[in-house]
Order: sequence, then C-alpha cells, then structure tokens
Amino acid sequence: MKRPSFRRCGNADALSPEDQAVVDQFRAMLTALRNPTPWTPGHSQDIAVRIGPFIERAHTRPGDDHGPDTIAVALVHPDTPHAAAYLHGRQLGYTNRGWLRCETTAILGTWQPGYALLTHAAAGLPLPDDIGMELAHYALYIEARKRDDSLDGYTLLRLGPYTQTRHAQQDHDRITAALDGRETTLVPGYRVGVRYAPFDVGDHQLFADPYEADAVAHLAAAVEGVSA
Repeated sequence: MKRPSFRRCGNADALSPEDQAVVDQFRAMLTALRNPTPWTPGHSQDIAVRIGPFIERAHTRPGDDHGPDTIAVALVHPDTPHAAAYLHGRQLGYTNRGWLRCETTAILGTWQPGYALLTHAAAGLPLPDDIGMELAHYALYIEARKRDDSLDGYTLLRLGPYTQTRHAQQDHDRITAALDGRETTLVPGYRVGVRYAPFDVGDHQLFADPYEADAVAHLAAAVEGVSA
C-alpha cells in the first residue's frame, strides 16, 4: 500500500507579523543585555537603571548628571514620548515621582529600546512605593529654636525647591555665613540655624522660590517680618 505523502506549504515556517514583532523585541532585549552602551556622565542621555529585578528608563537632569556617586533622574515610561505611554505611565505611577537620587552603580548604560520588555510597564505592574531612591528636589529650612536645647521653636523660612544640589549648598553656605555670630541675637530668645531636607511638594505654597531672589534677602525679609 502506498503511503500518503505530505508536501510542506511554502509559507508554513513564516511567522505572523505579530509573532515576528515579539521575536524581534526579544532579540533586541538580549542584545541590549549582552551589549550595554556605556553611560557618559554629563551628556544628558536617557539611561537604563535597575529597580529591583526590573530595568527602567530614566531622564537625567541637565546640570545634575555628573556623578560620581549619585545623579538626579526622573523615571519615564519606556515608550516615551508617545501620548499612549504618558497615559499608561500615569496609571502605573511613572509621572508622579519627580526627580530622584539615583546611585550610579544602579546604571546599566544608556537606554536601549530592547530594555522595554524588562520594565514594570511591560509586566503591567505599577512602580512600587519604595523604589530605593530618595527625592532629588531639596529645600533649606531656616529654624528658630529655643536656646535651652529644647525642641520648642518654629520655622522662620523655607526655601525651595532647589533643582540642583549645588545651588542648595551654595545658599546653605551663604546663609550660614550671614548667621555667623548672629545665631542667638537675630531672633531674641532663639537660636537660628539652617538645615537641608527633601522638598515637600504638598507644602509648596509655604516655600519661597530660591531662584526669584537672593537667599540672604529672603532671610532678612523673614526676620523683619518676625520683628515687625
């Protein structure tokens, strides 16, 4: 008895466009992992950073992206700048993080589209509450405390947000110099000091903009307001 013969259809091995896109994306992911593109500080490039077991895309902040230990970044949806990516990013918590402090040891290299498969967005997961990065917007708090070493006192002036830590450091040093020898006389009964802290976006209306006027002038106006 003659056995039936089967002929292979000419396009039996061809992938559908959808399947081919998945294969191409997977290959791009492997290529990105095997051949990361080195990140160069100070070049304002999007970078790939590790967030737990995931990899995310991040914008670097011009002027605050030099390292060597930490830089300022903002996490963005991997498909940025498309409108659909923005809407999806809002749902998953990408757009409400603001600027964050990123340790340079967490940087894999410059961003490549191949990393997109390894993001929270690709898995349909929101970013976790704790992503291991602190806020990179800072503020200065000038406080008047009782001279009896108690915690009684009040905040004389809030300055922020500072978009670059070096600006906050400069104003901190200038205010410290302006207070030198006047800490206990500027506000009777109190010792005046200045400290760093993260900028609290929720209380933004309480802060004086450090870029609108000189920090020492802000301090003088605050002291005048107390003594008036």
